[in-house]
Amino acid sequence: MKLATYTAEGQTRTGVVVGDTIIDTGVDGTMIDLIRDWSILKPGLEAKVAAGGGVPLSTVKLESPVQRPGKIWAIGLNYADHIEESNMETPQRQVWFTKAQTSVNGPYDEIDIAKGTMTNDYEVELVAIIGTGGKHIAATEAAAAIFGYCVGNDVTERMWQHASPQWSLGKSFDTHAPMGPWIVTADEVGDPHNLGLRCFVNGEKRQDSNTKHLVFNIWQQVEHLSTGMTLEPGDILFTGTPGGVGAAMDPRQFLKEGDVVRCEIDDLGHIEGTMVAEG
Repeated sequence: MKLATYTAEGQTRTGVVVGDTIIDTGVDGTMIDLIRDWSILKPGLEAKVAAGGGVPLSTVKLESPVQRPGKIWAIGLNYADHIEESNMETPQRQVWFTKAQTSVNGPYDEIDIAKGTMTNDYEVELVAIIGTGGKHIAATEAAAAIFGYCVGNDVTERMWQHASPQWSLGKSFDTHAPMGPWIVTADEVGDPHNLGLRCFVNGEKRQDSNTKHLVFNIWQQVEHLSTGMTLEPGDILFTGTPGGVGAAMDPRQFLKEGDVVRCEIDDLGHIEGTMVAEG
């Protein structure tokens, strides 16, 4: 099932995407509420989908599927080609950083180039959304903790990223976590470790890889994070980016005003944002 957060006639709701239409779930609350109560709500939503109806997707505005996640974690250096282009060694332990809630952005919204910055970069990533969650989740049990997946762009301000040993500031600028266009539930995705992912800037392909090349797979990521913290419904995991980032090109190619960045993943759809000067 494809689940979206959308705005129509001034109201933001959750809906099920079926082809070119969206059917309102009828559920009060946010996507996090829907995820938390999924086992109860799923049969009724399946019945709604079977009954048909809905409105054209073109008449609504798609928002980030989870607009206010409790936690956003992102793993660095998790594809071999990206490690090589970064002139780094393969990490022996997982390298994690956070992105702020205020970096969340819609799938087709503009992406800000903050005042005084000039080293904005793109990073296409598979995003995993936590479902039941929990703590001390073994890798062998981790698949059951994932609700679904979507496309993400871990937009990064490189100067701010490397100005401190902690990367979170350079990763957390407003609008720098576009996600969507919807969540595809885990049962529909199947194996998340065999999905092609690509990033284009103004139509030029910059990144092209497959999630089978993850250094630490998603199950290992869930096990590692849940060792120290409780993962909750709607928490977001950016699972890593492959090679081809602008900072590694010769000469380096950072994003500028007017650039259009498209990120796509097999079976999940695409997101696309235009870079704009803040304010």
